[in-house]
Amino acid sequence: MEEQVLKLLKQLRSCSEEDELLLLLCRTACSRLKGMLKAGVTAENCGDAFPLAAAWLAMDWLADVGESANITSLSAGDLTVRREDVSRGKGKDQAVELLAPWIKAEGFVFRGVKG
Repeated sequence: MEEQVLKLLKQLRSCSEEDELLLLLCRTACSRLKGMLKAGVTAENCGDAFPLAAAWLAMDWLADVGESANITSLSAGDLTVRREDVSRGKGKDQAVELLAPWIKAEGFVFRGVKG
């Protein structure tokens, strides 16, 4: 599964990083997403959606550590660095949206209360 995610990651993004780093990111993304799946659901149950979601998540993490660009402002006196990246976090959002039918509900949930 991780090899398939690695292949997708390389297709989605032109990667100059070592395969070892990319494979580690892919393996970790798979593990993270597997932990979000509903009880009894496997990565294989998600079909092609799972490897694509894992690749998006790994790509998001890679952007966080690999791109020190996106710096929009830099000052020397009292050191100010501004980094704006509107796409940051979108990989995780896309991954969760893609796997929505198979993942556990996170965040706010209504519960019935007898009154």
